[in-house]
Amino acid sequence: MSAPDGTPVGAERSIGQLVAAATTEMSALVHDEIALAKAQLKQDVKRGAVSGGAFSAAGAVLVFSLPMLNFALAYGIRTWSNWNLAICFLLSFAANVLVAAVLALIGTVFAKKAKKSKGPQKVAASMKETAGVLQNAKPHPRPEPVEDAVEAVARSSS
Repeated sequence: MSAPDGTPVGAERSIGQLVAAATTEMSALVHDEIALAKAQLKQDVKRGAVSGGAFSAAGAVLVFSLPMLNFALAYGIRTWSNWNLAICFLLSFAANVLVAAVLALIGTVFAKKAKKSKGPQKVAASMKETAGVLQNAKPHPRPEPVEDAVEAVARSSS
């Protein structure tokens, strides 16, 4: 079994290897934080698109359905109630406005959700917290090297 840098587990690693491993892990952490920010931003954009689509649908329903629905509904009401034709047309228009208002309400709800979302802000705060922890990190105190150990290391490296 070996460590991520290829050295056997249990073997002591040099300072260079430790720094390289720490740099690799920090790079991976930053890449993961950026990927998270992108995913959250994508979700916010999707909510905004749904909101815009709902508003567009509300406008399209109001514009394109008015003539056809007004005539059909007005004549249907007249057939059912025998009221004046003008009142029947007003009622059919009110029904179309009600449908458009419901679609606009749906668009407003999604717009508020997209506005309230704080996805990228959460990631930025997390990255600042990580940087703060790393800046305040202090190395562990190392014991003073013993003369015999220094000589043994010098002999083994020769």
